[in-house]
Amino acid sequence: MDWLSYSSALMEGAWVTIQLTLYSTVVGAIASFALGIGRLSHSVALRSLSITIIEVFRGTSLLVQLFWLYFALPILGESMGLDWRLDPVVAGTLALGLNIGAYGAEVVRGAIQAVPHSQLEAAKALDFTERQTLWRISLPQAIPEMMPSFGNLAVQNLKDTALVSLISLGDLSFRAEQIRNFTQDSTTIYTLLLLMYFGMALVLTVLMKLLERATGRWRAQRS
Repeated sequence: MDWLSYSSALMEGAWVTIQLTLYSTVVGAIASFALGIGRLSHSVALRSLSITIIEVFRGTSLLVQLFWLYFALPILGESMGLDWRLDPVVAGTLALGLNIGAYGAEVVRGAIQAVPHSQLEAAKALDFTERQTLWRISLPQAIPEMMPSFGNLAVQNLKDTALVSLISLGDLSFRAEQIRNFTQDSTTIYTLLLLMYFGMALVLTVLMKLLERATGRWRAQRS
């Protein structure tokens, strides 16, 4: 087994995986807050739209979502005379981000609803608008409570990036499979793959723990 001879190609794939994880996590965070807050909206249309998006992306397979965005969406666009072809990175980012965002939306909703009702009543007594109450009372207290769950979702998102190899995106899994097909050295390749994913997940976990502590200190400073 020559562990070092595979490192160059695997590191190239790992860099793609890291970028995809970063992009999709940002998209997922934005979607989490947009859908989670939208689900609590007093607007029936906005609440219904948010619930529909959440349930569609939670209730269908991530693999099917990825294939639909990459293979089916361009065909749908072509039937209407539109070019809706997506770059593999864009398709992967959207599928991963929206999928994790649907789960994150429930985390956001639950954390906001956990804010003590007495504080919301106090905000009303101070003549705060709903927007002011959300931004000044609810979110500052809810965000630190979201972080442990967000950390788990971020690690899950990292592992889910392996699916993008199925649309020929040269991530870590794709590169590993290419090398395995060429060398037939399954034991070495899959061991390296296992260790590299574990290493990236460990680093991501540490980063999320640091972010969790930072948000805790931020809440303490505001109180």
